[in-house]
Amino acid sequence: MLRFVPSPTSDMHIGNLRVAILNYLAAKVRNEAFLIRIDDNDKEKIIEGKDTEIMQIMEKFALKHDEVYHQSEHHRMHQTLALRLFQEDKAFICTCEAGSPDLSHTEENLCSGPCLQADKERLGKLKAEGRPFVIRIKAPQEEITTTDLIRGDITTAAEDMESFIILKSDGTPARTFATACDDMLGSISLIIRESDLLSESSKEHHIKSQLGYTEETDYIHLPPLISSTGEPIKEITIKRLFEEGFLPDAIINYLLLLDCPGAPEEIFTLPEAIQWFKPEDLSTEAVRFDIEQLRKINRTHLMMMDDKKLSTLFGFADADIGKLAKLYLGDASTINALEAKFKPIFAPKPFETKCGKEMRLLQEIIAEAPMINDFEAFKSYLLQKSGLDEAQLDKPLRLLLTGTPNGPQISEIYPYIKPYLLEVAS
Repeated sequence: MLRFVPSPTSDMHIGNLRVAILNYLAAKVRNEAFLIRIDDNDKEKIIEGKDTEIMQIMEKFALKHDEVYHQSEHHRMHQTLALRLFQEDKAFICTCEAGSPDLSHTEENLCSGPCLQADKERLGKLKAEGRPFVIRIKAPQEEITTTDLIRGDITTAAEDMESFIILKSDGTPARTFATACDDMLGSISLIIRESDLLSESSKEHHIKSQLGYTEETDYIHLPPLISSTGEPIKEITIKRLFEEGFLPDAIINYLLLLDCPGAPEEIFTLPEAIQWFKPEDLSTEAVRFDIEQLRKINRTHLMMMDDKKLSTLFGFADADIGKLAKLYLGDASTINALEAKFKPIFAPKPFETKCGKEMRLLQEIIAEAPMINDFEAFKSYLLQKSGLDEAQLDKPLRLLLTGTPNGPQISEIYPYIKPYLLEVAS
């Protein structure tokens, strides 16, 4: 089983999505289940409704899960396992002054030493006295080696690991301990995550080993994702990309291109990626997120989209409107930009212009005209009925039918708007 562990303490950003996509794909190609575990350990920072928003985003990207739960649902089990380690003399009670000011919120404070030799009776005494304490797992006596599928074996010397906190003074598990326990109980076989969590792997391995877990867990620690503009990756949120008009398929396509230099094609969909994706072939080099490159790929995916489906993005259900929108893709790369280009066709027209008189005349003629399928025949009809010559006709006709002085040729636009002419010429 593989897992994605989002936190409901902030908006899901492009780095989070990158991890989610890669774990999902790895699960698919390995024919294993995919789990979503909501990391709600930090209760004070949780934003109400953010967990639901995360699940909605996962659905929009078609990253289907086999199981989902909140990590807090397992806290009682985490406590039981921490106490078991204490009873087995693999962990100890700590009340060091170095950790006491913030015992319930940190895993980094160090133990000064004496706590390690305290007897097990100390737990009952501290509870009776109401004194705060944490439980620390004893540091390993031997080096720890974990397997990274793209970096190779990573070894941590025993002296480089302290006796770290596994249960905080408020009774909640430390994040590393909760993670290790849930990965163990869920038989997580491969963990793909960002490289800033590299040091956690040896800690998690140590916890699982002390709990008697013998199954091997492989890792992939992704190289950093850097914005080409220097903007923090955490500020490039999925919500923002959606608001700017990027498609889920295009975002997935671009992120996979960054991490999969051996991709057989530049443009593909998620189901197509499943056919060639190999986790061990992921890049080991830092990757650069470039919004302009994403725009290019987004434009291609808009062009590839089913015409009727594309029209629904703009409130229609008409393949011809989708074809009309695609005429404007030369100058637009997002849904928003595309809508801004062609929506003036269906908006009130600017009759207060120098050619407003001619526009009014053409409007009246169109209102009484029969349906004419061919544009050249339509144009000839207008010339005949209006008495205008071609030079006088072109600009007012363009403004009347498109609302703008520039854009695709009217002859290209007309086949798609002719059923809407009365609405358009208004």
